[in-house]
This record gives sequence, structure tokens and C-alpha cells, in this order.
Amino acid sequence: MLTRSKKLFQKAQKIIPGGVNSPVRAFKAVGGNPLFIRRGKGSRIEDVDGNTYVDYVCSWGPLILGHAHPAVVKAIQHAAKNGSSFGAPTEMELEMAQLIISAFPSIDMVRLVNSGTEACMSAIRMARAFTNRSKIVKFSGCYHGHADGLLVAAGSGAATLTIPASSGIPESCLGETIVLPFNDLQACTKLFSERGEEIAAVIVEPIPGNMGVVYPQDGFLKGLRRITRNYGSLLIFDEVISGFRVAWGGAQTLFNIAPDITCLGKIIGGGLPIGAYGGRREIMEQVAPLGGMYQAGTLSGNPVAVAAGIATLKTLKGSHGYGRLDRMGKLLCEGIRSAADRSTIPVRVEQCGSLFTIFFCETPPSCYEEVKNCDFEAFKRFFNGMLKEGVYLPPSPFETAFISLAHTKNDITMTIEAAGRVFAKMRN
Repeated sequence: MLTRSKKLFQKAQKIIPGGVNSPVRAFKAVGGNPLFIRRGKGSRIEDVDGNTYVDYVCSWGPLILGHAHPAVVKAIQHAAKNGSSFGAPTEMELEMAQLIISAFPSIDMVRLVNSGTEACMSAIRMARAFTNRSKIVKFSGCYHGHADGLLVAAGSGAATLTIPASSGIPESCLGETIVLPFNDLQACTKLFSERGEEIAAVIVEPIPGNMGVVYPQDGFLKGLRRITRNYGSLLIFDEVISGFRVAWGGAQTLFNIAPDITCLGKIIGGGLPIGAYGGRREIMEQVAPLGGMYQAGTLSGNPVAVAAGIATLKTLKGSHGYGRLDRMGKLLCEGIRSAADRSTIPVRVEQCGSLFTIFFCETPPSCYEEVKNCDFEAFKRFFNGMLKEGVYLPPSPFETAFISLAHTKNDITMTIEAAGRVFAKMRN
């Protein structure tokens, strides 16, 4: 008997490419059919067949307060009653900008856009305008959206589908992007010694989340800051995932590093589409209408999205929740590690606050190449086993999982116990 999710997926495949509107949702990395979700509340989601799951996807990060948080729902309803879009400035845009600037000391001015992809694409264009250089450096496994010049050696869905870049992108465009291994400061130093005068910017996820949680090694980010400053290049932190997720001021606060430009998204929209990029005043003044770097968007600063984001940020700031998120993350990850150890299955669980990834390998990966050497078949078995146990994890070994403030100790306990049962089955 076909489930309703399966029937809907079969129908969707006829009218939507791959049956989904974002590739990783198709479950290609884990097999089976994707779940069609009809509602979420707190830490739980419910599919169209009535099955409920503890959700560790959290819409891929934005839902740090959990699903349908009352303050966010109320803000959305109030904003929508006044109009869904104006194509003109609103007072709420100013409030959102002030919240972001107050949280990130490296940001003097900020521009709202509609997605993380737009934020990173615009940041790159702005860096080129400011430096009058063309080359961009990125790191393999770091995903900065699907703009042409950045979709090379990317993580996220592109990694899940084993697509090294993408068809439809001219080689001339990719030629402006130089890719280095993450955590390899020596390679970056060598590159700049040879071509530093050509490089407009280095863009990096300070805590990569699109190849799973991979920690920057001691000195790596500080080294990037030093090198870019010495050569007159800009340092861009892509904090679309880590911004407001690992700390109020993002990963740059944790590592005490001030990038020239910061890209944000996800949490600042509270579950609605949004993005932002900001930085030093002299750099941001390159953006039209002040400067010659053009970027625009009909729905940029959308009042409903901004309202949801403001409600999320205000609730988050008032909750003092980062300590709780870190404690819950440690509790969950230590429990999963112990369950794996009891079953003698090689597992590394990497965690930073409310971010975590379960790698099936002996040692924690430090770069994309090491992530690709993990046991993906074991991950596939684990994912499907956990799904049967009522735990919804990211359907890709390259993606980060998320904890929200709505997750309870009972959720954590249930997840650890489920993992123990799944590991035991995998051993047999």
C-alpha cells in the first residue's frame, strides 16, 4: 500500500524537477521517498500520513526557537494583516538592521536580501568593486549558495549528489574562483605569495556546516585574517548557518576575528526567506545607490519575513538560550557516541553548540576530502533506522543537524535510546 507521501512524490516528479524544490530533499543520498510534511510544533514535525518525528533539520537551521513559536506566529500574522509587500522602505527594516549591527561589531552597515545565496553573491561583487580585483578564493566543501562562480567544489546538496560544480556554468566564470583545501593555511599562504595582487577576497564558512560540522584548526581563521590584510584582500565570513546560531554575534565572536564582510540568512528570517550582507562602512558604501555596485530585489526587506526575524531574534536574545543549546548538544552527542561505542561502530559526532554531525569514521574530518572518505553506506542505514524510530535527521551525510530551544531532555533521551537500537541492528 502506497503511503500518501509516496503518492505525492510520484505526482510531484511529473511536474517538479526531481519532485522537489531543493535537491537534498529528494532523499537520493539515503534512498526511499521523502516525507511530505503537513505541520510542525515545537521540536516535532508530522507528515501527511500522520507520523510524528523529533526534528533535527529545523528547516536547515532557521528554526532555533522550534516550529510555530507563538511569538513568531503572532508577528507574522500582525505583519501580514498590514500588507505582505510594499516595494518601499518600512520601519521594521531599520529595526532588523539595528539588531544585526548591535550583534556583530564588524558590521557598520547592512543590506537585506532574500536568501543566503543572494547575500554571498552580493558580497563577492562588492569585494570586487572595492578592491578592483577579480579572483575569489574559497575552500572545498564550503557551500556559499548556487551563484555561478561559487558553485565549485561545494558541499551541501551539490556534495550529496556528487556534483563537483554544475552544468550550465561557463568555464570562464569558474576560472575566477580558486579552490583550496579547508584548514590548509600553508596552501593559502603559498597562493597569496604568488597571486595575492589578483585576489579580491577569501570567502569561508568559519564553522563549515555544508560538509558537516568541521572545526577550523587552531590558527587557520586568524591566518586567513592576517594574509588577506597583508595583501589588501577582503575576508568574507559566510555565517548564513553560524550567524545567531552558535552565538549572538556568530562564529566571529567565538573566534574573536573581525571579517571585512559578513553574510547572514536563515535565523534572521525566523523560517521565512531572507538574507543579509554587511561590513565596514567604507566597503558597504560601494553599494547602489551610494556607490556603483548594483544589487536590488523586489522583495528585499519583505515586511513579513522581517517581522518573523525580529520576533525570533528578540526572543532568542531574551532567552539566554545559547548555554542551554550547548548543554543539550553536548548531552545528545555524548549519548550518541556512547551508544556507538557500545556497538563498536566507528562514529565521530562533531558538535558546536546547537550544530552537530554524525560521521561514520575513525577520526574527526578536518577537510572535505576526509569527509568524503567516511562510510556513507553506514550513514544511509543509520538515517533510515532513525527515521523508523521517529527521529528526522538531515537526509545527507554532508549536512549539519540542528537543535532548537524547543527540544527537551525527553527528546534527547528518546533520540539517544533510538540511536542505541539502530547501532545494535547495524552491528548484526
